[in-house]
Amino acid sequence: MAGIRYLRRRNTTDPAYRSISCHVLMNQTRPRISVLDDDPSVCRALARLLKGDGFEVMTFARGEEFLEACVLQAPNCLLLDLHLQDLSGFEVLERIAARHVPAVVMTGNDQPGNAQRVRALGAFDYLLKPVDKVQLLAALRGAIHHEPNP
Repeated sequence: MAGIRYLRRRNTTDPAYRSISCHVLMNQTRPRISVLDDDPSVCRALARLLKGDGFEVMTFARGEEFLEACVLQAPNCLLLDLHLQDLSGFEVLERIAARHVPAVVMTGNDQPGNAQRVRALGAFDYLLKPVDKVQLLAALRGAIHHEPNP
């Protein structure tokens, strides 16, 4: 009963956290987050943070690599860097739109209009690097529990 040990280890009153914890206990699965960032150190740091908070994490350095994996098993949420080496974050959002994968976009290079553009492409949130841990976790939980527009 790994889920029960997990709940005992963490003591929080955050309603979003309790919701995910209940999901873990009921289904014995953790929400799957795909992290798509071409910086390996960012992927490692985000994976460590998210795993420590109870998420199952897969990291990807290339957009095409993520899209291929997404066909086999879509994540509960995508944490997406806007600027990648092979595809832009905008292209990734366009290509996953039909799969209804919730996405949280992050960037270290904000440009006017980017936030509106990613939201128009279906992203749940737009965050600036360096990303605040509390804000990031809240955005991911919100995206996972958000009902997509038909």
